[in-house]
Amino acid sequence: MPFAETPLRDEYAAAVERVAGRTLDALRGGGGTAALADPDTVVPRPLLAAVRVLGADLFAPQLLTGAEPDGPTAALLAEARRAFPAPVPASPEAAQAIAWQDWAAGRVLARTPYADTAPGSVPDSPSDHVPDHVPGSASDRGPGHAPDHVPAPLPGPAELGWQAWSVRMAQLSVLALPGLDGPVHDAARTDHLALARGAVRAMLRRDFTTAVRLARWLAWAGAEDRPPHLEVAPILDRIRLVGIGAVRTRLELAIAERLSEGNPR
Repeated sequence: MPFAETPLRDEYAAAVERVAGRTLDALRGGGGTAALADPDTVVPRPLLAAVRVLGADLFAPQLLTGAEPDGPTAALLAEARRAFPAPVPASPEAAQAIAWQDWAAGRVLARTPYADTAPGSVPDSPSDHVPDHVPGSASDRGPGHAPDHVPAPLPGPAELGWQAWSVRMAQLSVLALPGLDGPVHDAARTDHLALARGAVRAMLRRDFTTAVRLARWLAWAGAEDRPPHLEVAPILDRIRLVGIGAVRTRLELAIAERLSEGNPR
């Protein structure tokens, strides 16, 4: 009996894991280029979708070692942002997360010859969207924004409560990279106690994906010499011992570890 065709969503999810794995290998290898695609071949759409999802994290191996974003990866991300406009946001909160995730990617691309000018319109065909349930996508990457476009700031813990605010900050963990700075980073500097509370809550709930993303923010804040309200190393050690399976989450863990060691500003 022939096997059923793999659903497109599953194919895209597998591509995200492959791209995250190559980025993780480059990070562990000291900051080299991930070599995601052969420049002499047509880039498959699942690969473009995965690149769209990873966004600024594609450049973590360079940014965490003080190097500039590499050209081939920048060209691939710019192409992915043109090929995949945003999915229709399910809520105003999702739209804001998408806007900030794209802002981060746009800021990194602005440091390359491939400053992104991807259209912000949403296409008529659902097949042209980045799938909105790809693991690790946080529903997940949105319309291209010009590098100088700064989305609206998030409401703070006073408005949302620290629990809801920390979850929204976890969705924006891709912003916790050297060379990025804006209102979300100001919030992380000001409200790092709420980040610590959120990380502890996530650990107690065994939500290790949220925990590692908040630990990444705490490591970023620590590199900014903010007072430590929570030791990050034991959290990262515990998550590592648990053996989280998703490569995307292991990449976040490696980034948090590298940030906790100190990073270029």
